[in-house]
Amino acid sequence: MIRVVPIALPVLLFSLSSFSSAADDTHDVSNDLTHDVTNDVSKKVSNNIERITIEASTTANTKPVGTFGSPVSNLEYDPRVDLQSRNMAEAQADVTIRGGIFENTGFRVGSATLLDPQTGHYFAEIPIAQEMLSNANILTGADNALLGVNSSVGTVSRDWTVIKTAGSASIGAGNNNFNLQRVHSGVSMALADYTDWTIGAEAEYSRSESDGTIENGDHDFQRASGRIQLVGPSSQTDLFFGSQEKFFGWPNMYTPFNVNETEDIKTRLLILNHQQQYAQDSSFEISTYFRRNNDHYVFSRENPDVFQAFHETEVKSIAVSGRHAQTASFALNYSSQFIADSIESTTLENNFTSRHYYKLSVLPEYRMDLQEDQQLTVRLGAAFDDTNRDDSQVSLIGDITWNIINADDSSQTLYFSYAEASQVAGYTAIGGSNKGGLFRSNYDLERETTKNIELGLALDRETWRLDAAIFYRQDDDLTDWTYSLSSSSARSANPVDIDTLGLELLAVKRFEHAEIITSYTFFDKSENYGAADIDASFYALNYPDHRVTLGLIWHPTDIVEVRVDNEWRKQEENILRNGDDDALFTHLTVKISPTQFDGLDIVLAADNLWDESFEEVPGTPGRGEQYTLSATYHW
Repeated sequence: MIRVVPIALPVLLFSLSSFSSAADDTHDVSNDLTHDVTNDVSKKVSNNIERITIEASTTANTKPVGTFGSPVSNLEYDPRVDLQSRNMAEAQADVTIRGGIFENTGFRVGSATLLDPQTGHYFAEIPIAQEMLSNANILTGADNALLGVNSSVGTVSRDWTVIKTAGSASIGAGNNNFNLQRVHSGVSMALADYTDWTIGAEAEYSRSESDGTIENGDHDFQRASGRIQLVGPSSQTDLFFGSQEKFFGWPNMYTPFNVNETEDIKTRLLILNHQQQYAQDSSFEISTYFRRNNDHYVFSRENPDVFQAFHETEVKSIAVSGRHAQTASFALNYSSQFIADSIESTTLENNFTSRHYYKLSVLPEYRMDLQEDQQLTVRLGAAFDDTNRDDSQVSLIGDITWNIINADDSSQTLYFSYAEASQVAGYTAIGGSNKGGLFRSNYDLERETTKNIELGLALDRETWRLDAAIFYRQDDDLTDWTYSLSSSSARSANPVDIDTLGLELLAVKRFEHAEIITSYTFFDKSENYGAADIDASFYALNYPDHRVTLGLIWHPTDIVEVRVDNEWRKQEENILRNGDDDALFTHLTVKISPTQFDGLDIVLAADNLWDESFEEVPGTPGRGEQYTLSATYHW
């Protein structure tokens, strides 16, 4: 269960992203054109030093319980991120990294960050089937500063997989009148006159619905997506289109006024992506996309005329990233993206409805051999961010990594990094009314800046791995949504300066028939809003002081597989939260693959096994128990 791979030293800039999820049985992430750990296509290099790397998962489970899989599925049990959901993760998910807020987190596919200009609540509306994407790489620190766009703390990054001739069909049912249907199929074939080239096509259709795990928590989802792909000896080109429609309800979804709110979201996404390797240890990736997102929000489903809002956003973008190796010791890492967006809204003031974003980052890299089994890598560069509406910002990026390979092929890696990043606020925060209403904007919001310094260590052995990092981050003018007991607004956008101290530990241990994944994170914050009328924070101060995860993958027999994820957290106190500040969640699946029916999997799954009522977003009810029974036939 180990493999020997070449490793580029910059890869091990920890950020708890150095674990690829081998547990995901929907696709093979070991192909030449997908990325290992935090590697972007810009860092696909082979060095003289090789080491043993455990292909370890950050969660035991890879698929959700209450619907079909999406790019945010099971991130709530991933120790590298904190997912705060309304209804469930696949309904509306705020993905935070290292104690940031949802708008500090970017979602990157290929070399392009997918943006929604209205609000970061819709960043994760990505209608792509999981089989088409690699497992999530979590970019923080220097890697995020280099590759992320308008995401000052972290980026969830995924890559396009190589299409295989395979498919599956699934049906499922469960409590709360849950039902699911799904079909996926891919085909790949060699070109007649060019046997080292292949052409492939892949498509899927998924739908699910239920009455919800609590009253007025129903959902009705469907997604259709497809792509065609051309793969050559040193390149991969993908053309993708996906469409997704989601209706879901939840009490107090965004407001603390005890009403049953609903969302109706439709997302369409068109992407063209090309990866190219050239020369020695050099490569680039170029991505362009068009995204349209329609949202219909209803404040009260019983009285929809009280308040409802319609939004349509459009985003066009082109991005390129790469790594050019000038010599065996010197290389240039780079990334650039241009984004043009616009919004039509019934609630904005119509004075801020379009914006252009520009990002260019350059990170030279110098690598030297200290001894036969030791390497030192130094990277030092900068990023430039600008828009046609905001001030520009130049940010410093740098790190130094020391890697040691032992005689038994185990390794130790020590690194130190300093990274700056910046971003601008979304339209809901800066382009709505500043007089009142449910969501009060703030026209004085300025560009947010982040400075992150960290020290990390990775120990890699034949059957276990340990990663550790301690970091200190300063966020200036961070846009937060706050609440005042004397205000009639549900929430108001306000800037805040926050200092965050964090510790992250992640360990993986493999046995003959089992794997254990465990982690511990600690955060401590000090904040300054510069205002006296702020009584609570929905996001910036909604974080766990302590968090522990424990996952287990166990194969007791050849036909039975057990996967269980556990998360315990102690959350920072918040006056808006009803109930306890600590919680224990468990996600359990048992898969049976009978030998009499080749390709058939029967899965019994349970989420929130202890019926935990913890409010992940303060004032918003937590999810209830969900049990499902599903059958999937693979061909």
